[in-house]
Amino acid sequence: MKPLLFGVLGCSLVLAVQALYSASDDVIELTPSNFNREVIQSDSLWLVEFYAPWCGHCRNLAPDWKKAATALKGIVKVGAVDADQHKSLGGQYGVRGFPTIKIFGANKNKPEEYQGGRSSQAIVDGAMNALRNLVKERLSGRSGGSDYKQSGGGGSSGGNKKDVVELTDDNFDKMVLDSDDVWLVEFFAPWCGHCKNLEPEWAAAATAVKEQTKGKVRLGAVDATVHQAVSGRYGIRGFPTIKIFRKGEEPEDYQGGRTRGDIIEKALDLFSDNAPPPELLEILSEDVLKKTCEDSQLCIIAVLPHILDTATINNIVRETLTVINGRLFLLSWLWTEAGAQMELESSLGIGGFGYPAMAAINTRKMKFALLRGSFSETGIHEFLRELSVGRGSTATLGGGVMPKIHTVEPWDGKDGQLPVEEDYDLSDVELDDFRDEL
Repeated sequence: MKPLLFGVLGCSLVLAVQALYSASDDVIELTPSNFNREVIQSDSLWLVEFYAPWCGHCRNLAPDWKKAATALKGIVKVGAVDADQHKSLGGQYGVRGFPTIKIFGANKNKPEEYQGGRSSQAIVDGAMNALRNLVKERLSGRSGGSDYKQSGGGGSSGGNKKDVVELTDDNFDKMVLDSDDVWLVEFFAPWCGHCKNLEPEWAAAATAVKEQTKGKVRLGAVDATVHQAVSGRYGIRGFPTIKIFRKGEEPEDYQGGRTRGDIIEKALDLFSDNAPPPELLEILSEDVLKKTCEDSQLCIIAVLPHILDTATINNIVRETLTVINGRLFLLSWLWTEAGAQMELESSLGIGGFGYPAMAAINTRKMKFALLRGSFSETGIHEFLRELSVGRGSTATLGGGVMPKIHTVEPWDGKDGQLPVEEDYDLSDVELDDFRDEL
């Protein structure tokens, strides 16, 4: 009977040691399951003690911590984390000794270390000072929100952090999974050094990608220390982790480099994979040419031979240009039938022969380049690739003046008609008569 009694007493003593705080106290017990909801996502100022049940200093602090919690009730929230039981939560905030007290104020992702005394009065005074600072920041217009910012440092990133979409447990599905756009999503932790290094690159890439894909590829960021539901869903275990999301497909890991150039290149590749075929417009008037070319970096004009069948336009233009479109989404595509715009042909040096022909025009600089190779997928792709890297010869378009563009009737989409030849009855012609003459 005695061993059983000693066992019960032993368990009771262990429980007594662990129970520094109870439900009847005004100290809120915090765990990994409620920390984000209670503290990080709260607008309130929090004082959080990280303790260990076996720590003598923690046991000595407990009465004053409870008293301070009661005095601050309804003003400042006071919590406690058993960091011996919940080591991951303590480790997340760099807790190395007990008790450690942290103040979660304006920026919940960067709590401040409490350096004051351990009496209830000192704790209350420290809390009120922190509260006054929080109010001052809000009055000055600086919110304590969780916008995408990790380092908080200066320096020009070459991009706008606002172009990085802040993603949360609440908006992730609607913004990303339900979207027709392609998403690159960074899962980060505010204390992660690699994440801080990536931040300016990610912001710069977000701005460039937004502009170059017209918002069809988007860059987002998830604070994985705050939004653990979505981070856990995708098995995030290291920072930063970047994943690619396309509607209806399983996310894939981004394996590329971490510079803005690497990120932009991948984003543009993703865009080209999902981009619709280029819209091909016939040059029907000056307005068509002007509006199309002014909205693009380069305007590609194909001059096609007389359309005798639909294969000419379909095979030479639609199929060829669709295949090579790839990353050439910054281009606009136009076509005209040979002879319909003779002034334009002359200004481009096409000169009424050698169809099909192609030219790339920059209307802002009034410069153009001619396709010298074959009018084929390979030839056109090489032509445009050379232009993209600044090679190839260029000339001034029409002496620096846009040529006259005629208003013409659009192609009706029907096959052209060959000239009808007159039939001759040769049944009564004697070939022997001609043979004798030859």
